[in-house]
Amino acid sequence: MATAPQLGAALWSPVAHMPTVPGDRLTIVAGEGAHIQTDDGRWLLDATAGLWHANIGHGRTRLADAAATQMRRLETYHSFGRITNDQALLLADRVAAYGAIEDAKVFWVSGGSDAIDTAAKLARRHWQLHGQANKRIIISRDGSYHGLHAFGTSLAGIPFNREGYGSESLVPETARVPANDADALEAQIHTLGPDRVAAVFAEPVIGTGGVILPAEGYLQRVEAICREHDVLFVLDEVITGFGRTGEMFATQLFDLRPDMITMAKGITSGYAPLGGLLIAPRVWRPFFDEPDAPIFRHGVTYSGHATACAVAQANLDVIEEEDLVGRVATLTPELATAVSPLADHPLVMEVRAGVGLLAGVQLNPDVSGDALTRLCLEDGILLRVITDNTVQISPPFIVDSDDLQRLAASIASALDKLAD
Repeated sequence: MATAPQLGAALWSPVAHMPTVPGDRLTIVAGEGAHIQTDDGRWLLDATAGLWHANIGHGRTRLADAAATQMRRLETYHSFGRITNDQALLLADRVAAYGAIEDAKVFWVSGGSDAIDTAAKLARRHWQLHGQANKRIIISRDGSYHGLHAFGTSLAGIPFNREGYGSESLVPETARVPANDADALEAQIHTLGPDRVAAVFAEPVIGTGGVILPAEGYLQRVEAICREHDVLFVLDEVITGFGRTGEMFATQLFDLRPDMITMAKGITSGYAPLGGLLIAPRVWRPFFDEPDAPIFRHGVTYSGHATACAVAQANLDVIEEEDLVGRVATLTPELATAVSPLADHPLVMEVRAGVGLLAGVQLNPDVSGDALTRLCLEDGILLRVITDNTVQISPPFIVDSDDLQRLAASIASALDKLAD
């Protein structure tokens, strides 16, 4: 008798070593609050909020109801040309009103990688319109992650995300600089030539690259360098946007004035796929102000997807009504206090925390991060290891002090077991 194929045998998982995945899958089937449930019935603390996105927690019927209500009325309609839908309009006005960029326009796409591609194309288009066709190079930082579309892959400061495609960069005009060295950035601009550099892309807090916090004054200096050399300054807030740092945008926490901000993840807390771009007047005006203004020939089928935009508004309602951004600000020092003792463990190189509900515990290179996360899993904590053998901590905003203490204690216990 033929053996029935394993459930999901047809699935090719993203960013996965497929020979080992099928027999070792962890399948999530439900979620409630800050916890998720596996197909074998275990409940786990979601210590990473999925991929940094489950900010308001799981199982919010309010968002499900918002989606169902919108779908019954209109699932979506495209936003190309003069056609749009009411939810795309409402959400654009609401997000622009948060003031991360003064007098901003909003361009909707389907996710963070889409937003990065949009920002990169728009940066190059901007300089073309201003008669500076040579300004095509985009600079990013070592350790940076900007999604995995063509531009995001090309900008990646994580080498293994760039390798294997037959050239050093899928989009050739890119360059990288050390993550927290503003002098190196300025030197690179001089080396390349300011007349050739279109933009600098930066995550306020580098996420997948290891939870790298900005050095004091670094982001402000980067902004000043960009202004001095007439280079666009683009902040990638796909992770940090919508409250993760204790402000609605990290742009506001660090008092920055970028030319563009990319956003996704937290705008819907993962309840629907949506991304977007906040765009400053300097960039949008040439496309709006004159009767013969050019068209930005860019967009995706689901730009401003009506149901996704309705879900985003319900998500923002929850964030505002429950003051979850304020909650993050309150929990920020508690998370830092909870994880800081881990820095003294002999298997730990460094602990990075202190900006919002974000922390990274960098293990020694010879420590198995996989073994540690499996021990924590047995303890009811779901974690993952990112670049440079760093344990990612980015829980939903609704966790409490006990959750943070439990999380840190689980990592400490796992480290002790690995050290024996």
